[in-house]
Amino acid sequence: MQLRGSVNRSEPEKTLQEVVMTHQATIDNKAAALHHHATFNPSSEEVQDDLFRSQGFFDPQDLIQVKSEMIRRVEQDGWTITSAAATFGYSRPAYYAAKKALEVHGLSGLIPKKRGPHGARKLTDAVMDFVDQLRSENPDMHLAEVVKKIDDQFHVKVHRRSLERALVRRRKKRL
Repeated sequence: MQLRGSVNRSEPEKTLQEVVMTHQATIDNKAAALHHHATFNPSSEEVQDDLFRSQGFFDPQDLIQVKSEMIRRVEQDGWTITSAAATFGYSRPAYYAAKKALEVHGLSGLIPKKRGPHGARKLTDAVMDFVDQLRSENPDMHLAEVVKKIDDQFHVKVHRRSLERALVRRRKKRL
């Protein structure tokens, strides 16, 4: 990429506006990637460290980078935990949690865990065993009927599509 007035003419000249727009597109792409991988720092505006305030290597939107630098400031630069946490937009308990996660799991420990339930809440093994039994006794039974029988037997409301996905997962697990 060359700006006007440069010596190398092998690439087409770009105006300053084009360069700025390209740079902004790169920033937007990075933010989208950080969101996609759940590593976007939602409180990036609270990061007050000078390294993150310039437009260089350090990015206040990169959660992993912010947390690891906060820990490094305490461990290597001798900052107090209180001042490091405040400078990077975190509380002291959040600092301790990040430090422990880093010690136990390395940098991947700084990636936030998925929120919400992890695993079957309604379609438990007992419910799926019941479904298998129903379907073995009557292979032509429609899933809508199976869903009704699950509700009658276990008092659990299940969507037909959720049951379909659970059956596919169960089939894969048995293979």
